[in-house]
Amino acid sequence: MTLTGLHVPLITPFDRSGAVALDALEALAHQALDDGARGLVALGTTAEPSSLSPVEQQAVLGVVTRVCRERHAPLIVGANTAQALQALADHPEVVASLTVVPSFVRPGEDGALAHLTRLAADSPVPLVVYDIPYRTGQYLSAAALRRLGDVPGVVGLKYAAGGINADTVELFADLPSDLAVLGGDDTFISPLLALGAHGGILASAHVATAGFVRLIDAWHAGDVAAARALGGRLGRLSAALFAEPNPTVVKAVLHARGRIPTPDVRLPLLPAHPDSTSAALAALDSTAPVAVGPNG
Repeated sequence: MTLTGLHVPLITPFDRSGAVALDALEALAHQALDDGARGLVALGTTAEPSSLSPVEQQAVLGVVTRVCRERHAPLIVGANTAQALQALADHPEVVASLTVVPSFVRPGEDGALAHLTRLAADSPVPLVVYDIPYRTGQYLSAAALRRLGDVPGVVGLKYAAGGINADTVELFADLPSDLAVLGGDDTFISPLLALGAHGGILASAHVATAGFVRLIDAWHAGDVAAARALGGRLGRLSAALFAEPNPTVVKAVLHARGRIPTPDVRLPLLPAHPDSTSAALAALDSTAPVAVGPNG
């Protein structure tokens, strides 16, 4: 299995009572696929999973699995423990888990790889490893990330190193043949695609979804001029959407466009400042030729 193209890590919308707005979630899932996303991600970090009860998590998973089943779309689900991974065995729509590099304890590269190897060996679904060192505290070198390609059951890498550095260049200079690399730093997705990323898992693609699809297609087709122009506009949009902790600004923009009932997030997140929302809406308007959605 090779994971390519755009995968949208869905937010969890809330209604005015504070409950999960399942109808809005279903609409977001369908819209992302309508606009060209290859697949969806449920219960990733963008979904605020730590603030959801087990019942709410199951409700979210139920909605997104149903949409993916109806649309014949691949589904990736955030799961970081052996128990969470085993629960995915009951969902045939799930093609992989999104499993983060162990955080806080900083076990070193060998410890992190041993942990991921054990999870992959016991998991009923393949793993897409989420490498985001500026959040986990555990940096993995290009050599360590290449070793992931040799781990049975690891099929992909969500790469979010925080920018482009020497290890980024080294990794893409000699990618493992069986490891799909999906960009996870939205602002840097265009240069990552230029280096050879297979696609992206991008929260920014809740808006301007079709534009991100075209960006990926343009780089894969070698249309450098189109990709550069489009990548610049979408990069500015992503920077505005990530001006505050994700998904606060994304939710504010979706609410402003009438796509979710409230912009609410749950603690420890706080709602986006109106200035950030206004800036993101202006950035979205500037991408008008590539922004596709029910409200333009």
